[in-house]
Amino acid sequence: MPQKLRRTLLLGCFSLGIVGAAAALADSVAQASRTVASVGAPQMADRVVVRKSERRLFLLRGDEVLREYRVALGLNPVGHKERSGDFRTPEGRYWLTRRNTRSDFFLSIQVSYPNDRDQRHARRNHWDPGGSIMIHGMPNSPRHPPEHYSSRDWTDGCIAVSNAEMVEIWLMTGDNVPIDIEP
Repeated sequence: MPQKLRRTLLLGCFSLGIVGAAAALADSVAQASRTVASVGAPQMADRVVVRKSERRLFLLRGDEVLREYRVALGLNPVGHKERSGDFRTPEGRYWLTRRNTRSDFFLSIQVSYPNDRDQRHARRNHWDPGGSIMIHGMPNSPRHPPEHYSSRDWTDGCIAVSNAEMVEIWLMTGDNVPIDIEP
C-alpha cells in the first residue's frame, strides 16, 4: 500500500475516533444538563451514608434523606479496606475532601481514606494502606458494555454511581462533608 494512502487512511480512522469520543462526551453532558435542570436548586447534604450490604448511598440533611442511589463497590466488598490491592471499600467515618473533573471517571470526589487509624493498622502489618478512594461516575474509557457496570461490583474499592447521579451528588455536597461507610 502506498505511504500516502496509508497515512490518509490512518488520519481518517483517527478522525472518526475523535468524532466518536466527542459524541459520547456530548451525550454525557446532555444527560448531566437534563439532570441539573430536573434537580433545580438542590438542598445541600450535610452528611453522606453508604450502606455496603444494601449497595446504597444516601445524601442526608439532618435526619432527612434527600436522595438515595444504588452503588457499585470494590470487587471484594465484604470487610474493611486494609491495604492496597485488596479491592475492598473502606468502612468508618471519612470526609469528602476534593473534587476532580479530570479523573478517569465522569467526575470524582475524594474520600479521606486512609485515616490515622487505617495508617497505623497498615504500618503495624507492614502494608501499604492504599488510597485514592472516590465516589465517582462511569469510566471515561469503558472496557466493558454498560450492563457490566450497572449489574455488579466492579471498582478497585471506590463507590460508583451513574453519571447523572454523580452530577447530583457533586451539586448537593460540599468539601469536608462527613461520609459514614457502614458494613
